Amino acid sequence: MAQAKIWVLKQHFDGFPKDSDFELKVEQLSEPADGEVLLEAIFLSVDPYMRPFSRFRMQAEDVMIGTQVAKVIKSNNPSFPVGCHVVGRSGWRTHTLSDGSDLTKILDNWPHDVSLSHALGAIGMPGLTALYGLEEVCAIKPGETLLVNAAAGAVGSVVGQIAKLKGCKVVGSAGGDDKVAYLKELGFDQAFNYKTVLSLEEALKNASPEGYDCYFENVGGPFSSVAIPQMKNLGRIAVCGAISLYNDSTPQTGPYQQLTMIVKQLKIEGFLVGRWEHKNEESLKRMLTWMQEGKLKCKEHVTVGFENMPAAFMGMLKGENIGKAIVKV
Repeated sequence: MAQAKIWVLKQHFDGFPKDSDFELKVEQLSEPADGEVLLEAIFLSVDPYMRPFSRFRMQAEDVMIGTQVAKVIKSNNPSFPVGCHVVGRSGWRTHTLSDGSDLTKILDNWPHDVSLSHALGAIGMPGLTALYGLEEVCAIKPGETLLVNAAAGAVGSVVGQIAKLKGCKVVGSAGGDDKVAYLKELGFDQAFNYKTVLSLEEALKNASPEGYDCYFENVGGPFSSVAIPQMKNLGRIAVCGAISLYNDSTPQTGPYQQLTMIVKQLKIEGFLVGRWEHKNEESLKRMLTWMQEGKLKCKEHVTVGFENMPAAFMGMLKGENIGKAIVKV
């Protein structure tokens, strides 16, 4: 029998998550039945979506939701032989029994010199989110100007790089001078620290006086209220996240921008990455090629130790990471 360490949610978060919201437990797993595999986690992901999604996808005492890269260590499923690596929606656990329905094999041509952790980042869900938000929602075109906030995060940093590959001007906002420096390394045309500018409105106007064709929204709240009036006529906004709202005990209100949306005929669309799952294999191959060609750079913030999952999660929500936040078991 295998022994799994698991992190459970003791109670739903009230405001910002705290250590007492989590509990580390041990679970005994049986041998894999016919069609099952036993997985051992190698890398685990912590992502902003876990905060709001925990409210409606989890009950108290459930294993925390999340994705991991794992190795198959026992198998009674020919589709997943011993030794192969998979991405699984197994949650915060070191070992998992799976029937394979929630597993995706790592790309067959995955290079030996590229860490498998990137299958949780730029060559995984965050990268796909960036790609589909730009291509499917914004339908971005060469020569257009893009605004992206939380631009040094796992999604935002890929958004900006893909937009540059497509011949666009890119403006990024981030919450630290070190993050702004990183965005400039990635080739962003303009980048600023939203925490230190005297006026967000002036910062956006100075970065692109003519306005913005596309806006990749990761933050929501007051930032969005200031950014929407900076859009050009027929501008498109892909609403991916709203991290400024996730930990609110009392919902934020207004100002309300409906008149601006009408007059400028803006398209504003929320989306979830799973809508285009049928395109994932081709899309991941495309982004892996960009990485190998040096066109897509992927920084990671790695926390070592499964016992540090809650700390890594809370640190990510505080913006401590540049690039993708990963936990290495």
